[in-house]
Amino acid sequence: MTAAVITAGLALGLFGCGAAGTGPAAGPNTRKEQSETPKESVIVVMGPSSEPESGFDPAYGWGAGEHVHEPLIQSTLTVTTADLKIGYDLAVEMETSGDGLVWTVKLRDDVKFSDGEPLTAEDVAFTYNTLRDTSSVNDFTMLKEAKALDEATVEFTLNRPYSIWPYTMAITGIVPEHAYGPDYGSHPIGSGRYLLKQWDKGQQVILEANPDYYGEAPKMKKVTILFMDEDAAYAAALSGQVDLAYTSAAFSEQTVPGFSLFSCETVDNRGFNLPATPAGETDENGVALGNDFTADIQVRRAINLAINREEMIEHVLNGHGTAAYSVCDKMPWYNPTAELSYDSELAVSLLEEAGWKPGADGIRERDGVRAAFQMLYPAGDSVRQALCEDTANQLAAVGIDVTVEGVGWDTAYDRAQSAPLMWGWGAHTPMELYNIYHTKPGGTYAEYSPYANEAVDALMDAALASNSLEESYELWKKAQWDGRTGITQAGDLPWIWLVNIDHLYWVKDGLKVADQKLHPHGHGWTIVNNVDQWVWE
Repeated sequence: MTAAVITAGLALGLFGCGAAGTGPAAGPNTRKEQSETPKESVIVVMGPSSEPESGFDPAYGWGAGEHVHEPLIQSTLTVTTADLKIGYDLAVEMETSGDGLVWTVKLRDDVKFSDGEPLTAEDVAFTYNTLRDTSSVNDFTMLKEAKALDEATVEFTLNRPYSIWPYTMAITGIVPEHAYGPDYGSHPIGSGRYLLKQWDKGQQVILEANPDYYGEAPKMKKVTILFMDEDAAYAAALSGQVDLAYTSAAFSEQTVPGFSLFSCETVDNRGFNLPATPAGETDENGVALGNDFTADIQVRRAINLAINREEMIEHVLNGHGTAAYSVCDKMPWYNPTAELSYDSELAVSLLEEAGWKPGADGIRERDGVRAAFQMLYPAGDSVRQALCEDTANQLAAVGIDVTVEGVGWDTAYDRAQSAPLMWGWGAHTPMELYNIYHTKPGGTYAEYSPYANEAVDALMDAALASNSLEESYELWKKAQWDGRTGITQAGDLPWIWLVNIDHLYWVKDGLKVADQKLHPHGHGWTIVNNVDQWVWE
């Protein structure tokens, strides 16, 4: 076996979170006297969609999807570090074969489940084989078999090379083979930092520190998580009955006595697809593909230049966001050549050069095709609606007519094949790039919008086939732009990225929230990934 050994260790989060606005920092007004017992519990409010409907079972999405995080109840083989690379949790060493098809992982030998039984390689193999066969959220199609070689060594055999396998390991909680069954999600047994003490569905989850945890003992001994909509979360903070509550930019200019606004940087991005093929085709299900206006590469480049992202952040997000230029800004695999400056004059020049001339009503046209399209957003999502409307206003200034329409997700995926849709993405894995831009297996175009580029596909395939994470990062960057082709402004540009939305929280004075890593899409469990390190001061 040709070994590529990963020896990175666990690192604490460093990414940009802190007090926002002009209020005081999220910290104490006065310190408690030394004679007082430190507070060791915290009450956190999350949105209703953060509650895992199927419970705390990794096979049904716990740790992935909208709940993507390092599971608190279970342990994982790896973790993502502060810079979104890979560190260790249960694993102490891992090797990959020269062909990238076999991963061998050595485990620490001092871990017990909360029922006192030791965690062994058999449990790891059982977990992964179970998820391969039953997972409704995670993709395990690359896994052929997991096998315990001895009590502390597990071997993963893959169906195809998959260099970013450690990112899957970072969100896959290990379950006990001896205690796993249909009701595991409601009564989970794990080896993580916390035990599930109580779950009142639709209302709250109560976690208590695991006294037998193998790592540093949690500073927060009890964590109560309430599920509320934004209005209720704000009211709960106003009443002082909670310690941390999620909020949105719409509430960011309000004042909550005894609380400060805490802002976390994210890769929770918003952007829209631009169908890159002309209209006229349909897919195998009869869904209309393509758009005659957005099929013009000069149009797509002009649209990208004509959007003032900083203005959009101020108007729509009250300043709580950062400009987005890709689906993976700030990640180790991000290619900064995606960045560009707002330039409406250059946008107009591109449109003129491509033959898009102003009509009688000021809207451009060429060969009987109007410079116009319908922009869709998920009905009920006020932020995406506002981003659509702001985009429409900005593009009107260069002679492009955009009509905004709210749609349900039952039709949105199909309609996005021929009309731009305002999406939300962002994950701690390069597979986000692959899933958006790579041609579907056996298909003609990518999944979410008609686009295909064989060179881009080949670079992403090479990234997955690499037996080195560091090497794969460089290949992912080249898939975005390699000097000749790619998906950035100089390349095909089938998607336009607008903003990364800051995740905002009301934090009670005196509560010190540990440094956060860059948050992914979804406003939920990521904030409590390191709740064990929070302290009251």
